[in-house]
This record gives sequence, structure tokens and C-alpha cells, in this order.
Amino acid sequence: MQVRLTDYDPQWVTKFEQEAAFLRTLFGDTIVGFEHFGSTSVPGMSAKPVIDMIAIVRDLTVVDAGSGRMIELGYDAAGDWGIPGRRLFRKGGEARTHHLHFYEAGNPHIARHLVVRDYLRAAPDEVRAYAALKADLAARFADTSGYSPAKKAYVGELENRALAWAAASGRSVE
Repeated sequence: MQVRLTDYDPQWVTKFEQEAAFLRTLFGDTIVGFEHFGSTSVPGMSAKPVIDMIAIVRDLTVVDAGSGRMIELGYDAAGDWGIPGRRLFRKGGEARTHHLHFYEAGNPHIARHLVVRDYLRAAPDEVRAYAALKADLAARFADTSGYSPAKKAYVGELENRALAWAAASGRSVE
């Protein structure tokens, strides 16, 4: 998939809210809540214009049972995509618009994703540094198959800084 890095767009919040409302009609009370995370959830951050969403559910078996319907609606079912306890769906094909990560309530990966989001929202210097790295990598790699692995180490370090920030500020990461 081609790297499509763009400036922050306030409409990303609206796109998240619209998709969450739509998904609630499909899964009803199985949904505990939704979270917008990733770069599109951080004001001022440049990003690939793909909305990362967490759908927190009571039971993943309901998601598994509904995966056929998700595929009919234009999502690509990617299984756990390397994270046990997750179900990943991608919408939009090569012009991808959404990544939907289903987790059961209490899964520790939810907190891991959200602490990075919250840290970036509170740390404008980190946003500038991460945006600069992404711009550099987008100039060097036309495709996500090179871009994404190239930023993996940085994202791991960013997550460690976010966890340290959460611990120092008394924020829960559970």
C-alpha cells in the first residue's frame, strides 16, 4: 500500500464518530465502547489518513460470528494480525480509510494504545519529532511495506516514554 502522509485533518474525529455509530448498529450491546487512537487522534499530527479505532467488546466470539457481514460491508478481515486477543478489520482496500481493532474489555493492548495517544496529546515536542520522522520516512519509502517497519523501533521507544510519563503522572495503564 502506498504511503499517503497528510497534514492533520479535524474531520478525522468526525469520521471516527460516524464509523463508531455505524458499527454500533451492527454489534449493538456487544460494544462496550470505542476509542480513537493512532496519529489521526492527535491534533496537529501528520498521518496516513486511516482512522485507527478500538472497539471494546464483551465477547470476541460475537465479532467472529459477524466477520462475514463485515466482509460484505467492505472490510478486510485480518484476524489477530500478530496480537493475540485482537480482531483487525480494514476498510477501503488500497485507499484504506479505517483500521478497526476489536478487543475484549480488559485486554492490556487497549491501555497500551491509549497511553501513547494520551502522551502525544500532552507532549507537543513529541508530536513534532514523530511527525518529522514520519515525513522523512515517507520521503524514503513510497510503500508501507518499507515505511512501517522503518518506524517500528521509534514507536517502541515512544511507547516506553509514554509508559514512563503515565507512571510519573499517576495515570493507570491497565
